[in-house]
Amino acid sequence: MPHSPRRRIRPRRVAALVAVTVLTLAVSTSAGTGHLAAPTTAGPIGLARSTLSPCLIHSGLDIQMTEGLPTAAGYSRSTGSVHALTLMVDFSDAPGQGSALDRFHEFFPQTQEWFRAASYGRLDYHPETPITSWLRMPKPFKEYGIERGAPFDPGYRQLVQDIVAAADPEVDFRSYDLLNVLVTPNAGPSALDTVLSVTFAGNADAPVADGVPIANASFVYSRQDDGSGSYSRTGYRVLPHENGHTFGLPDLYTQEGGSTVGHWDIMSEDWGANNDLLGWHKWKLGWLDGNQVGCAAAPGTVDYTLTPLYEEGGGKLVLVPLDARTTYALELRAPGGNDEAVCKPGILVYKVDATVDTGRGPVTVYDAHRGSGGCTRSPNVQAELSDAPFTTGESFKDPRHGITIEVLGADASGNYKVRITRS
Repeated sequence: MPHSPRRRIRPRRVAALVAVTVLTLAVSTSAGTGHLAAPTTAGPIGLARSTLSPCLIHSGLDIQMTEGLPTAAGYSRSTGSVHALTLMVDFSDAPGQGSALDRFHEFFPQTQEWFRAASYGRLDYHPETPITSWLRMPKPFKEYGIERGAPFDPGYRQLVQDIVAAADPEVDFRSYDLLNVLVTPNAGPSALDTVLSVTFAGNADAPVADGVPIANASFVYSRQDDGSGSYSRTGYRVLPHENGHTFGLPDLYTQEGGSTVGHWDIMSEDWGANNDLLGWHKWKLGWLDGNQVGCAAAPGTVDYTLTPLYEEGGGKLVLVPLDARTTYALELRAPGGNDEAVCKPGILVYKVDATVDTGRGPVTVYDAHRGSGGCTRSPNVQAELSDAPFTTGESFKDPRHGITIEVLGADASGNYKVRITRS
């Protein structure tokens, strides 16, 4: 299924908070302790009878690439050894610039390292290039009719068929989990004008090669170079974003150019400084164990201790369900690992809605400091949401659902204790 490519980030104000209250730190003796000790299996698979089952949210009807669980069949697996067939293609009207391997090294080994850090080593990503030269397509680029938002049919179907025909003598497509097509950067406009990069994922009607459908394919065009001089360090990040779709993750930016998540997930902003995935996505992909996820579904008060999301081990995610299709989620974000742009550590609170389509804002981050202008001036990082996390003495309230989330404080190791109360 096609996913519309992103526009360049334009900072805009996002007002998404239910309620933010600053309060005096107080510990209630009625508080229980959330031990984050559910199953030890990775991810949300097989949890129907677990203590986490009340926090599983399910897709609405006819939702494209939903945040609901479980992820639908047809996407690439996201744990263990994942083999990414990577081909560099050019055209008679856009001959390859430099060597094909130069293009390959714009993305690797940085993409491998990003996935290794994000997954705590659970995704062993292998980019494989059985053809190390430019793979010339039989038609000029302009004849494929590829432009921003182009559907799979007819242009991309023809392009995939032509790629398969050209590569098949040297490639056994049965050996790979997904396909990366790195297009010569001079095919199509600059990314500063329009971003063509796109992924077709879980495509049940994809062309077949060597008996397997080419159902999960990412196409990368141009270069995401904003002129800040950071391209060699940050330009690769379009590829882990696009590959996120092959694993079943939706776009978190909105197709109108807005953002309800800011720089807190690479599926929202993949320009500029490095960033990680939300804890919800890490759990959805099988990178967190059940005993790292808490479920605050019952009435009462319970405390949890969270460790920074970028660190391996410890409690990582607490879910506070609203109904069968929506939940609040909270996690501790701090600078480190892939999260280099975090300028105000604290508890990130957001809502996940399984009834919202990809590219329409299925996740909403709540800003603890609305109207502050944020705490970063890093290029292509949405400033307003950069200081969204809640810190010691601050709380998030949803009076309609009788939910209060309080940040009680941090210990010497940088772990945070939170208290959740449901009436």
